[in-house]
Amino acid sequence: MALAKVQNRAGLVSKKELQDLIKNEKNINISKILEIEKETKHDVVAAIKEFAQNAKIGGGKIHLGATSMDIVDNADMIRFSEALNLVDAKLVDLLKIITKMVTKYADMPCMGYTHLQPAEPTTVGYRLSFYAQDLFTDFQYLQFVKKQIAGKGMKGAVGTGASYGSVLAGSKMDCGLLDKEVMSILGLNSAMISTQVYSRKLDYLIVSVLSSISSSCAKFAGDLRILQSPAFGEWSEPFGKKQVGSSAMPFKKNPITSEKICSLARYVNQLPPVLLENATLSHLERTLDDSANKRLILPEAFLALDEILKSTHKIFSGLVINEKKILENLETYAPFAATEAVMMKAVKNGGNRQKLHEILRETAMSAWQKTAEGLANPMKAKIMESKDLTKYLSKKEIESAFDVRHHIGDAPKRAKKLVEMIENWFIKSL
Repeated sequence: MALAKVQNRAGLVSKKELQDLIKNEKNINISKILEIEKETKHDVVAAIKEFAQNAKIGGGKIHLGATSMDIVDNADMIRFSEALNLVDAKLVDLLKIITKMVTKYADMPCMGYTHLQPAEPTTVGYRLSFYAQDLFTDFQYLQFVKKQIAGKGMKGAVGTGASYGSVLAGSKMDCGLLDKEVMSILGLNSAMISTQVYSRKLDYLIVSVLSSISSSCAKFAGDLRILQSPAFGEWSEPFGKKQVGSSAMPFKKNPITSEKICSLARYVNQLPPVLLENATLSHLERTLDDSANKRLILPEAFLALDEILKSTHKIFSGLVINEKKILENLETYAPFAATEAVMMKAVKNGGNRQKLHEILRETAMSAWQKTAEGLANPMKAKIMESKDLTKYLSKKEIESAFDVRHHIGDAPKRAKKLVEMIENWFIKSL
């Protein structure tokens, strides 16, 4: 219809013909189109035939000079553009709720874990800021991809515009102006260069950014599943009062929303390589290598990510931070992180590093065995009792070394700085 309106301006479609086309624009019978397609084996031709049967005055002019991908590719890009805007809005909402939590918990110490083993203290907000940073990177990537969005335009069979140039001969309009005016009606940029299709590299970029967002959400969901397990017990996803965790085990509180996010992300993350092959194997001006799989991949990738974003937002909106368990884990494992501070201070006060390292290693192994047996961590007490250490360290110095606030570096400051950076981006973009 956009093409017909511009061709009316060029004098190719009469006023009466255009009025007839507009009158029948919504008068479309999908079932009948599908019946015609069984014969034509061509979707666009079937749609044109059905439309022309209804628009008996203007139907003979519909699709003048066009090839099917002038229709399909531009229609697809309109849908992809609208879908990316929906993703954008939900990603912004998600970032807003995460940054609030980063600020709230920036200074709250918790145990950090590497190799799924207790390592050194960090803060709850700093851990959250890692997810926020990844999602903000995704957000910036999304803005880049949105700027690349451009339809094929009205360029004809192999992208040269020759068919339009032919029908426009003698009019006041050339094929470049026709392309510009049609795409203006559609609200799309027109690719400067296209073949029979827009570059399939765009499909790859679109699904790559969807995959990147999925990955970030799944990283959070995977970590949450670990932290919800009883051995950690520090975080948990919201669980309804009447929610059932297991049909056989009534006590279960399974992280099913997090597991769903990971499951869907695993699917989305496998899609980009197929689209990259589509771009690579679209030989010369085009082949149909891409057509069948992209009809599945593009809508399903958007649908899967939509569910991932909704689920991630739901978790963050009701995320349970178990401060009591966080403190318990700190009291159990954080004392081991003090060993380095104790050693460095003792060496500065005249001790031998190698000898002190061995003393602290033996002390730590003995203390670790006690914690493994479920007992309180005796690390601090053992150091206080060690004459080899106390001759270099005062009680105050030992107490200071075991204060977890001295083991989180500038993590709170940087977490808050990230929030400020993200908020400034949104303010500038308004």
